[in-house]
Amino acid sequence: MEGNRKVELSEALALGPGWRHACHALLYAPDPRKLFGRIPLRFAVLMQMRFDGRLGFPGGFVDAQDSCLEDGLNRELLEELGEATSAFRVERSDYRSSHIAARRRVVAHFYAKRLTLEQLQAVEARAPQAKDHGLEVLGLVRVPLYILRDGEGGLPAFLENSFIGAAREQLLEALQVLELLDPGTIANLKIPDCR
Repeated sequence: MEGNRKVELSEALALGPGWRHACHALLYAPDPRKLFGRIPLRFAVLMQMRFDGRLGFPGGFVDAQDSCLEDGLNRELLEELGEATSAFRVERSDYRSSHIAARRRVVAHFYAKRLTLEQLQAVEARAPQAKDHGLEVLGLVRVPLYILRDGEGGLPAFLENSFIGAAREQLLEALQVLELLDPGTIANLKIPDCR
């Protein structure tokens, strides 16, 4: 994350020519099930394995033909996740944050969209037929939103993976702000330093 900094959306949108904008979305849904009949799942949160072997969120660069950030994001979601994304639209109201990678002259905009569990499962089921599946996207993965008794399994182990750009920080912030985990779990989480 060297050289990356969080900025307000208005500041990011005011940057001049020569800057590229990328938009990514955390898709999540309430999940009332329990793992092994005892560990509450609470929410299903999707991430993807990217072509470069890193974990990230679905999305990509906004193109000149896109009329706004959200149009670019929704186009990218269709390309990466397939037709099931036509059941919902990521809007400006789903916006969470922006990060500037000054050295690369890229602004990464982050969104979080709440779906029904049925919508999220449809995305998972249909993603292998998406245009970019097997190319830019190697597969979808759910974030384990629990900590196993050993204190290491589940979310702590997941956070040891390699993430692209600000994705790890965006995930942790979203888990807290959207209350996808209870605050005590996040506060007691031993987060590995993967930088």
